[in-house]
Amino acid sequence: MEYFLTEEEKALKEKVRRIAEEIILPVRDELDKKAEFPREIIDRMAKEGLLRIFIPEEYGGTGARIMDMSIACEEVARICAGVATAYAVGALGSGPIIYFATPEQKKKYLPKVASGELLCAFGLTEAQAGSDVANIQTTARKVGDYYILNGVKQFISNCTIADVYVVLASTDKTRGARGISAFIVEKGMPGFEFGKHENKLGIRTSTTTELIFSDCRVPKENLMGKEGMGFIYTMRNFDRARPGVGAIGLGIAQGAYESALKFAAERNLLGNQYIQRKLADMATEIEAARALIYAAARAIDSGIKNTTKPASFAKLFPSDIAMKITLEVIELMGPHGLLREYNVEKMLRDAKITQIYEGTNQIQRGQIALEIIKECGYKKE
Repeated sequence: MEYFLTEEEKALKEKVRRIAEEIILPVRDELDKKAEFPREIIDRMAKEGLLRIFIPEEYGGTGARIMDMSIACEEVARICAGVATAYAVGALGSGPIIYFATPEQKKKYLPKVASGELLCAFGLTEAQAGSDVANIQTTARKVGDYYILNGVKQFISNCTIADVYVVLASTDKTRGARGISAFIVEKGMPGFEFGKHENKLGIRTSTTTELIFSDCRVPKENLMGKEGMGFIYTMRNFDRARPGVGAIGLGIAQGAYESALKFAAERNLLGNQYIQRKLADMATEIEAARALIYAAARAIDSGIKNTTKPASFAKLFPSDIAMKITLEVIELMGPHGLLREYNVEKMLRDAKITQIYEGTNQIQRGQIALEIIKECGYKKE
């Protein structure tokens, strides 16, 4: 379909597709088997300017447009969603710094993120706090010129690899969500260590590890914004990041669909009406997902005030479609769909996490429902 992409957006799409096919495709299976972070690939993407997409122009980036991020994430995920996740985490981790950090913090970190000198990650999830952000147990206590952090974060993407982490911790337990603050924590700070490395079903090349804080000393200058604003920063950051998650799901679905089309063509199955209808449904669902993502990205980039509903739309539907289409492609291909050589089984493994991370799809449905209720003006009696 024609989405009226600008010449710059078309060039970006072609560039990322070329890079993905040239440098990711040949090593995709090896990365998945070894569960290794794709450092050389991320470095190459940095040299090609693809990390600058996340960063505003005044700090060496190309504008931090959600549309650009969505285009890039789709094209990388079409080849490997693990690499796409490793790449997109840079946007998730740098997002709070871009939008909520002090001018001094922005100047210190963002130019180096744009160049690829520093990699970012986001330290939110805990054993009792994933989608339920308000239940964070990690604490931060101010002592003189430092905040002392204690707690454990789980399932942190790009952990051990990233140089800079935006970490959420409670500075006032009595205030619940309003007592959560955000900190910029650098690798190597005293009391900051890494824990268990997870052996995952999918997106295996994106490393997932614990962050452990044991009386970690973080300079007071590394508090982001004000105390108690961390929950709000997180929700707003997710609104900007979720179209990228949807785009990863979209890329998985597109890759699986192309595999099904190639499989059917090579076996002279395109005249089969059952196959035709399956392919037609897949193509329709993929275009619907892409339209939702692009619409949400355009809306967020335009500066609309409330981004929650379009962001949730853009995460929910494409990730569900990724799971649906990868399953259907395996069924269409029969036993071949289960073979590693066709890569669709990997796409299925990768697809599941898109329904879970950065707010589960049940959370997205709840967010959408709340926005609908607000819009219709319904008030409980």
